[in-house]
Amino acid sequence: MGFEQLAELRDRLRAEKEPQKSDSVKQPKRKSSSQGKPSVQDLAVEAIWPLQKHFPLAFPVNPAPKVPLKEGILKDAEQHLESLGLTTEQLKLGISTWCRGTRYWASMVENAPRLDLSGQPVGIVTATQAKHAKQQASRQRAQDRRNRAKSKQDGQAPVAVASVEQTAN
Repeated sequence: MGFEQLAELRDRLRAEKEPQKSDSVKQPKRKSSSQGKPSVQDLAVEAIWPLQKHFPLAFPVNPAPKVPLKEGILKDAEQHLESLGLTTEQLKLGISTWCRGTRYWASMVENAPRLDLSGQPVGIVTATQAKHAKQQASRQRAQDRRNRAKSKQDGQAPVAVASVEQTAN
């Protein structure tokens, strides 16, 4: 889920809360994200922010398009764990989340340059990789359609149901 999708989800959740406030029947309170265990999506977003701050060319802030990253970028980023303030697990989650979702898959076109952490080209996207990205995007759109249809069928407000793989699109 990309930042724009997170913002959309936040807005939808806020819109759902507004009718609850006016209802005469009290709804049980949900735990806020500050209470209890943070979600995997929250952890992924928290891991992506330092990457965007330290490596803005490789991890551009939305609305700038994402760029294909160098194969093996995780190993390069592990050299910067201390300055990023992340653990290896957080870094893996952040990068794996970043490299999934429609914004990243859209960047994966044949012969597009793959960038290292400093934004320098170090390879290109192959035809096979571009085809795989296109298939992943298609699968995700189909899953989103199924989730919306299920939400409508269950009588729920259509909320952007997203897997962890979309967190940073």
